[in-house]
Amino acid sequence: MSAVIGEKAPNFGVSEWIQGAPTNFDQEKDHVVLVEVFQVNCPGCFMHAIPEAIEIYNKYKEDGVRVLGIATAFEDFDKNTLENLKMLAETGEVIGETKGALSMNGKLQDGNKLSYKIPFPLGMDNLTKTSGELSQEKIMEFIYPQIPEFDSQPEDYRNQIIQKVKNYMSSKDYSAETFEKFSLKGTPSTILVDRKGILRDVSFGQAGHIDAMIQKLIKED
Repeated sequence: MSAVIGEKAPNFGVSEWIQGAPTNFDQEKDHVVLVEVFQVNCPGCFMHAIPEAIEIYNKYKEDGVRVLGIATAFEDFDKNTLENLKMLAETGEVIGETKGALSMNGKLQDGNKLSYKIPFPLGMDNLTKTSGELSQEKIMEFIYPQIPEFDSQPEDYRNQIIQKVKNYMSSKDYSAETFEKFSLKGTPSTILVDRKGILRDVSFGQAGHIDAMIQKLIKED
């Protein structure tokens, strides 16, 4: 079941909770829930998105707002691993491109550690090894949330998109449940659910509007 804004949010996928108590949308009744979806090997996640999520956590934790972090993997499967997420949570150590970017910007301690602690629960997306033939149905399930008007596009364009998606999906070692269920376009991404469990927003990249949306959701009955 794919997530649809304005409808009840399906539960996200987690293979293991690394930090904090296990939870999910159906267990967070009466809370506004912000899920920060990131990759361990994602400089932008650690330069901007996670610090912003920490700000929101600190600002609204007394107002019934829950912030959760889900590490996913849609690329660099050798780096975006459960082991590297555990290392990040336990020691603050970062790897790969994240380490390079933070180091270049003087944002590391002791050469390879975050200068901040992530205070909210952290879990690993549910990754499944991909195998077998790609069905047309799976390809279209990926395309429609990204391009709702796909069927009305010219045939050449449709064929190009189908081929691109086929190539992309064939190159993936794993399928990531949360990433795909919420049709995320990359990392960092945010998923915002209101007190009634309704999906209100899914955003990719710089999500400068999230603070204002949370203020609005806090005031809703």
